[in-house]
Amino acid sequence: MPIRRSIGLLAIPMVVEMGFEALFAIVDAFFVARYVGVTGVAVVGLTESVLTLIYSLAWGLSTAATALIARRIGEKKFQMAGLTVGQLISLSTGIGLLLAGLGMFFAQDVLRVMGGSDLVVEQGIWYTRLSFASAPVILLLFTLGGALRGAGFATHAMKAVIIANIINMVLDGLFVGVLDYGVAGAAAATGIGRTVGVGIQLFYLFGRTQSLPIFRQHLFPIVSILKKIIQLTLGGAGQFLIQSASWVFLIRILSSYGDEIVAGYTIGIRIIVFTILPSWGLANAAATLVGQNLGAGQPEKAMKSAIQTAWYNMGFLSLVAVFFYVMAPTLVGLFDESPKVLATGVQCLQILCLGYVFFGFGMVMSQALNGAGDTLTPTWINFFCFWVIEIPLAFGLATYTSLEENGVFYAIVISESLLAVLALYFFRKGKWKTQKI
Repeated sequence: MPIRRSIGLLAIPMVVEMGFEALFAIVDAFFVARYVGVTGVAVVGLTESVLTLIYSLAWGLSTAATALIARRIGEKKFQMAGLTVGQLISLSTGIGLLLAGLGMFFAQDVLRVMGGSDLVVEQGIWYTRLSFASAPVILLLFTLGGALRGAGFATHAMKAVIIANIINMVLDGLFVGVLDYGVAGAAAATGIGRTVGVGIQLFYLFGRTQSLPIFRQHLFPIVSILKKIIQLTLGGAGQFLIQSASWVFLIRILSSYGDEIVAGYTIGIRIIVFTILPSWGLANAAATLVGQNLGAGQPEKAMKSAIQTAWYNMGFLSLVAVFFYVMAPTLVGLFDESPKVLATGVQCLQILCLGYVFFGFGMVMSQALNGAGDTLTPTWINFFCFWVIEIPLAFGLATYTSLEENGVFYAIVISESLLAVLALYFFRKGKWKTQKI
């Protein structure tokens, strides 16, 4: 199949899927901002900053699922692909249950450690508990989506997330807007929506996809396969964990300026995520194409697919950046019009837009390396850019210059741009072409 057509068939449903995944966060933030207020938005921001540690594992499992399934499909080893999915389901469920128990037990401590005020802790305790309780569902939603995408069934993954989001929107309006359950209602709505999404994914996987034959006995642990999954998961999770952990430090810096600054930052980031996640859809398409082409013995086609996808992604985010820069006051104002929150959200959105061109290229190059099974290189790149550069730079600019909270936003742009340059350099070196998984 021609590269352009392959990209289109995979990328369009993946972009739609990631767009709807972003809606989980933005819909929750909208209803909480409208019906609960600044304190509620601060609760969401502080909790989500820690919850990203769970998303790290989810992303790692998704990366492993896409890389392994795409390679097995390219090799036409369909039975092994189905067996791998069964192992992914068992591993994700076990890890998720463990994290859910820990998060629910330490929910109050999480909010206090992140700098939440007494009011934030009081109003947010159940939001945090319910958010952590959904850990198994979060892991499965990402993992099963990665497996479906790796097999080329991007449309199935898309449908599951769309339906889950529709349920989340309806329940957000009911729980938060009508029944006045407060910020906890938003967490319950998201958890229920995602649970339905996982049910739909399982429906497609068990008996609906002939190239992924899965049976109940595949759920029993097989050490050799679990080792491969864990190895790739640690690399993928390590990348996201390094990045998300750095964001925990960033929001901790911002929390020293007050709840309104955290609320404005949270709104700005939610709007950013709404377009960044669809861009990850294009990046995921590149990962699938690289994995399948390597499995089929066509490394040069794998490279061309990734580079072409990166150019498409750069073009998309460049257009979005212009729109966001101009419309920032209007977009942030939809969530909260209080002066300090609005000003912070607008500054966050406009500054981060400056790095959109680099974001688009860098994320595709990183995912292409992951799709080839080389998760170590992106991990080291992330560590250097986010821990060696971003965190010290954010602290220095926010503390020792007149930029204050804006210094954090500029540090994000600089580190993400550097990541894009390094990811392109290592991808073009081509060591990933001989990666065995």
